[in-house]
Amino acid sequence: MSAEQMDELLSIIGPELTRQSTNYRAAIEPKQRLAVGLRYLASGDSMVSLAFSYRLGHATVMNSVHMVCAAIEKVMMERFLPRPTQDTWKEVAQGFGEKWNFPNCLGAIDGKHIIIQAPPQSGSQFFNYKKTFSIVLLALVDADYRFRFIQVGDFGRTCDGGVYASSDLGRGMETNTLHVPPSTSLPGAAHLGDVPFVMVGDAAFYKKRIFNYRLSRARMVVENAFGILSSRWRIFLNRINLQPKNFDTLVMAACIRHNFLLVPSENQSLLDEAEQLGRHMAPVRNMGGNRASTEACNVREVFCTYFTSPEGSVSWQNRMV
Repeated sequence: MSAEQMDELLSIIGPELTRQSTNYRAAIEPKQRLAVGLRYLASGDSMVSLAFSYRLGHATVMNSVHMVCAAIEKVMMERFLPRPTQDTWKEVAQGFGEKWNFPNCLGAIDGKHIIIQAPPQSGSQFFNYKKTFSIVLLALVDADYRFRFIQVGDFGRTCDGGVYASSDLGRGMETNTLHVPPSTSLPGAAHLGDVPFVMVGDAAFYKKRIFNYRLSRARMVVENAFGILSSRWRIFLNRINLQPKNFDTLVMAACIRHNFLLVPSENQSLLDEAEQLGRHMAPVRNMGGNRASTEACNVREVFCTYFTSPEGSVSWQNRMV
């Protein structure tokens, strides 16, 4: 973060980090609390190590981390990770059409495991297929790697079709309480009829190569967003040792800060850094189940036809398959 970004963040959440001094002890300055909280997320260092580095007590460091994360979620959520509206979806779809050549797309969706220290007496709830303990971060990302919808907190063992279906995003799409725009024709292809807006995910289920390439190209946006997130906040590359009640707030705060700091011109350098680290967040398997409905298959077929038509094809696609 630049000094200007640090000062801006402090101006936004500083009042939430202010505590009253007493006759026995001077309160920690909000700027120092913020520095400790950001350092914890950015470095992945333990709280014991941070306490030594900042010459603070372990409890003070722990409280500072929790206060910073809670303040960011409370104060910045509505501005940097608001609930989507119909105008939001239209903006996202326009971005995917222009930057990734995938029209009518509401975002790229994926889930990752956030590795944690096994909570006491939690049994196998957090135990996942990688044989580690985790919670799940489900995210929908726009064309600029910005998080538009996230859900965090599902148990790590919930990895076989239940994450998306039980999420606010999945239920909202099913009942249309998220204000998704009505179906519309694809650019230049009114003869194909109206097509619903879609989200893009894993392409492994579909055999047609052109469609697979175009879908894979669009869905890599969410993989890149997770890469930028873990490159900037390296706590996600380590095992997080917190109480379960604090997991969700920490992850939510990191995603909000991701949106706050996002600068398109810096994305590639962060992706290169993530590649050099050679460490990645573990994927969630079979997030939406393995069997698609007839309606979903028909929609895919429309996109497949569109991507191979003069109106929807791009000049380089045949060289890529």
